[in-house]
Amino acid sequence: MQPVPMELSATPLARNHMAHQHSYPSKKHSHSSNGNVNVQNSIGSIDQIHIDHDQTSLAVEAAIAIVINGIHYAVLMASPSQLNYLAIGFLFSEGLIQHSHELLDWEVTQLTDTDSFKKFTDDTIDEANVSMTLEHLLDYDIYVVELVLNQRCHQRIQAQKRQLAGRTGCGMCGITGLSQALPDLSGYLKNGPNNQQQDQQRHKATIPSLDSLLKMRAQVDATQHTHQLTGAVHAAATMHEQQLYLFEDVGRHNALDKLIGWQLRYKVDVECVIMTSRLSIELVQKSIRTQIPWLVGMSAPTSTAVRVAQRYGLGLAGFLRDNRVTYYSGV
Repeated sequence: MQPVPMELSATPLARNHMAHQHSYPSKKHSHSSNGNVNVQNSIGSIDQIHIDHDQTSLAVEAAIAIVINGIHYAVLMASPSQLNYLAIGFLFSEGLIQHSHELLDWEVTQLTDTDSFKKFTDDTIDEANVSMTLEHLLDYDIYVVELVLNQRCHQRIQAQKRQLAGRTGCGMCGITGLSQALPDLSGYLKNGPNNQQQDQQRHKATIPSLDSLLKMRAQVDATQHTHQLTGAVHAAATMHEQQLYLFEDVGRHNALDKLIGWQLRYKVDVECVIMTSRLSIELVQKSIRTQIPWLVGMSAPTSTAVRVAQRYGLGLAGFLRDNRVTYYSGV
């Protein structure tokens, strides 16, 4: 199955709001004795604050409720686009599916009023007071993604649900919680945990060049339309058959999940993924699970991200900007 070009979303990813920008026209500042800031122009007079009243585009941040085989599993705060890819990538990252064909069906519903809320309301809420109870939800953009997985996956969900219930009230505590947050990824090493040198040699032979990364960065900058409007979303992007595939979201991990879902849906071999964000540990974990050879960020990685990338043979690079990139593993 060939991947399709990125579609234009009918769902609004940005919304206009009135804003009031206060600024000084001069760049020269001085502090008075009472601590106030005085701004002087080139001839020494005090500038007045300039106020602009204008519409500005802000990114939509929606609550995405994931319902799996009738089980309310999670709520993600994300951009409401490409939710089918987000669902597949999220399920894979959670270890609930291993292949995209295990997802049998899905349906996306936007909740827009209290009547639509009632369908997904907890039965313990008094029917007479349901409108009052749910009225505050009208302040939010809410989508429900209902997923149908096969029976084997359903058993995984039941086991996962029991683990989640077992740690209710104490957060990610105990060895079960730690294992969920910090999983053992050694099974994803093709050569086993004791043959990391072979994996590192494989990455070294396919290291993305500075020229190729800068060209890809330029395409990302030109294609990231929602970020150009709002300045508030991240992107995960890759090249396939000389075409850029880019996925935007208010959450960097959601953006990568969307790319992973697209990759699984179309069985695409991805060589390198560029993230517009810093590279934190959850992005490295997702990349290792998906066996992405290289993960490159426009900002810095964390120390933990580098250590885990080195251990499991993931090529990691950061600070892709201007005329440079910094490699941290895989070279």
